[in-house]
Amino acid sequence: MQKVAVLFFILTITGFSFSLKENGKKVNWISFQEAEKRMNEKELPVIVDVYTDWCGWCKVMDSKTYSKSHVATYLNNKFYAIKFNAESRENITWRGKVYRYDPQKRIHSLALALITGEKGYPNTVFIANKQSEPLSVPGYMTPNEFQVFLTYFGEKQNQSSDFETYARNFRPSW
Repeated sequence: MQKVAVLFFILTITGFSFSLKENGKKVNWISFQEAEKRMNEKELPVIVDVYTDWCGWCKVMDSKTYSKSHVATYLNNKFYAIKFNAESRENITWRGKVYRYDPQKRIHSLALALITGEKGYPNTVFIANKQSEPLSVPGYMTPNEFQVFLTYFGEKQNQSSDFETYARNFRPSW
């Protein structure tokens, strides 16, 4: 009888943890076209998660950062979020220009345009508004490391402060 009670307890806890994961908030990923359309209605900053299917750290960022309810809620409220495979083969129009996959470089030309610095994955790209240039941040970020970038653009601190000053005074709360 005791073994049955222990098994029931384990199954109950396991089921409860699965339901927590399933009921958590998820990032509302949209396409580039949808982001442009929405920006014409309401201007919010854009965040682009540039990833590849083979990138292990991209999967870790999905499971450890983007999957957190507080991160997803913040992104959904303050950004237009785009998930973009850097090796995608589809043509994409962004800001009036058509971008294509480059088979010789084995990367999509839009990924190259967005990743303004170091080429690496994951690469998180922030676009503050319709006129601004992209700012790319290569590498995996924990929710606390991610929060400084999210709040810098999400709270429009980029309009009044340089990032270094903001980051120096920032205290993560996640």
